[in-house]
Amino acid sequence: MANDVTFDVDLLDWQREVWNDDTRFRVIAAGRRTGKSRLAALLLIYKALTCPAKTAKVFYVAPTQGQARDIMWDLIQELGQGLIASTHKNDVTLTLVNGVTIALKGADRPQTMRGVSLWFIVLDEYADIKADVWETILLPALSDHDGDALFIGTPMGRNHFYELYMEAKLGKDEDYSAYHFTSYDNPYIKREVIERAKKSMSSHNFRQEYMASFEAQGSSLFEESWVQYGEEEPETGDYYIAVDPAGFEAHKKKMTKNTRLDETSIAIVKVGEYGWWVKEIVHGRWTLEETADKIFHAVRSNKPLSVGIERGIAQQAILSPLQDRMRRYGRFFRIELLTHGNQKKTDRVVWALQGRFEHEQITLNPGDWNIPFLDQLFQFPNPLVHDDLIDSLAYIDQLAIETYAGEETYEDEEWEDIDPLTGY
Repeated sequence: MANDVTFDVDLLDWQREVWNDDTRFRVIAAGRRTGKSRLAALLLIYKALTCPAKTAKVFYVAPTQGQARDIMWDLIQELGQGLIASTHKNDVTLTLVNGVTIALKGADRPQTMRGVSLWFIVLDEYADIKADVWETILLPALSDHDGDALFIGTPMGRNHFYELYMEAKLGKDEDYSAYHFTSYDNPYIKREVIERAKKSMSSHNFRQEYMASFEAQGSSLFEESWVQYGEEEPETGDYYIAVDPAGFEAHKKKMTKNTRLDETSIAIVKVGEYGWWVKEIVHGRWTLEETADKIFHAVRSNKPLSVGIERGIAQQAILSPLQDRMRRYGRFFRIELLTHGNQKKTDRVVWALQGRFEHEQITLNPGDWNIPFLDQLFQFPNPLVHDDLIDSLAYIDQLAIETYAGEETYEDEEWEDIDPLTGY
């Protein structure tokens, strides 16, 4: 614990929060000059002092060894005065009074980090370090002593650092925790200094460098700060399901997946006076039969008031196997045909989602689907990035507007439609 350390650990509030977290792997996205390097140096010294075996090592890893030396060499010596027994500048290592070594490494030379037993690692500017350096070299090296690691860095768009941060934030693995801090979290940096930088930089670069935003360059329609999560399902409201199907093509009288990389996306949303609670967006590249199964399962599990499928050739192909399942299981539901309404996709998506996100009218249920959904949302309308997930969510606006506003109620769970063969 922090109180056991015998050297100066005068920490900022955010640093102490991370220091006291005993999660094995801590992931920090932080803006420039937040104090992350100082926290890293203190943790390196503390972990080395408390290492249970002299044969184990502590590593600080930067994108290059030159960067590691520039960032950490002098800082560790300053903070570790009286605790460092010797230094070796040629191989950039420091040995503490208990015999444990802190080595500064460059991720661009991964061969120099093989075959060692590690107790603690700091990976700095992780966005600039290849993911396989961690996965294939450093993580296995922690196994002998069940060691831990700190990932820190300033975001650089959406890459492996973003994925790691989001997985930690969403609690997918109890060994990981996530933190987000901006330059404003360092009280020793004058606010006017940051404001001057804001005026002289592009808005994207300022958000990335000072606000630690993972947004992709050019994104401006949706902001990361608008996104809110809630895993507790609202007690009131009704479910709606909207489907944006991928393309299919006929081949030897069978329907097979198109070679396009589009995904079919099924948005499952509960709508009430609070707005939209997005339970899940099921997505994937499936065969026609698999797609029909996914849609039917979503309907059977959630009993929506309305189900919509985007009008088109793919929708026509899906209807037949979907109706087969209705007859087979004796559960029939009406299918609304969703259209663009002569709107450009960008206008339709912005109309349906931007205001709702900005005014906290959309809540996301935490899940694996969050990462690809947010990746598409923040980069929309980038023509190089798919938008299937946000397209299906935007269609909820068409489905819910009439039935929700009309306050219709459906009390019978086993509902049927006018024509059980077609679903209409």
